Amino acid sequence: MRKTQLPTPLPVQQFARCIDDTNRPAGYVGEWPQAGRVYPVRTQRYGRTGERQVKVLGFYSEHPGGAFPAQRFEPIATLWMN
Repeated sequence: MRKTQLPTPLPVQQFARCIDDTNRPAGYVGEWPQAGRVYPVRTQRYGRTGERQVKVLGFYSEHPGGAFPAQRFEPIATLWMN
């Protein structure tokens, strides 16, 4: 067994429902999620603070990363890909 193991993403597709679409920043360029809609997402940790973020797959954003705080979404399903 190896002493070090590189992290590899799991072969899953996650879905989450937007529960908070308020407080869109002024001057934000890109798509914004709508409350009540379900989106394909990927969860990730923000490098500086370690807080969880949700990246909506397929959304356009001029902001690097284009991720939203995890509090805006509730997880719905996780599908294992084969």
